[in-house]
Amino acid sequence: MAEQHDEHTHEHQEPAAPARVIGEEPDLTKGTARPITVVGNPVLHRECKTVTEFDADLAALIDDMFVSMYAAEGVGLAANQIGVDAKVFVYDCPDDDNVRHIGHVVNPVIEELPVGRRALDDGNEGCLSVPTAYAELARPAYAAVTGQDKDGNPVRVEGTGFFARCLQHETDHLNGYLYIDRLSKRARKDALRQMAEGTPRYATVPNE
Repeated sequence: MAEQHDEHTHEHQEPAAPARVIGEEPDLTKGTARPITVVGNPVLHRECKTVTEFDADLAALIDDMFVSMYAAEGVGLAANQIGVDAKVFVYDCPDDDNVRHIGHVVNPVIEELPVGRRALDDGNEGCLSVPTAYAELARPAYAAVTGQDKDGNPVRVEGTGFFARCLQHETDHLNGYLYIDRLSKRARKDALRQMAEGTPRYATVPNE
């Protein structure tokens, strides 16, 4: 998922120092930045494979994903966004209370929301795989994801506001959906026009 931008100027919002941090910063000396796949690449448009091996290869993939996410200045990244068919995402994302959340989830599943938590948040959304494009998209203002960590231990991550949006956005990726798939035809067309007219600031994989 792309950083928050002001919906009118599309300029970066400089974040304030976080009130607190949940999670640990990754060791960026371990990973290698990989180019980002973009809309139209088949790996983005099908459900990813469930991870069954919790080994050194998975740990190395997560290292690469963090480095790739930071290189692209994103706040979340799914494995298929670097061309890997596996249900894994990483994140370093603030919520609306300025709490910074850092971590990863393997085989994530979005929990069904109780009726009282289904309030929608109309927010601006962008995606590293739809570079330079942004659109308004209503999503639940609260989300919880269950899954596993890189060692196979069960995890549950919950968030509100922008971080809830991130959790939903990344889980969508691993199920074969981009945020533009949730837009009206007109809004999707506008997002693709923004992408065609823009130039990403990071390396991407050209579609064949």
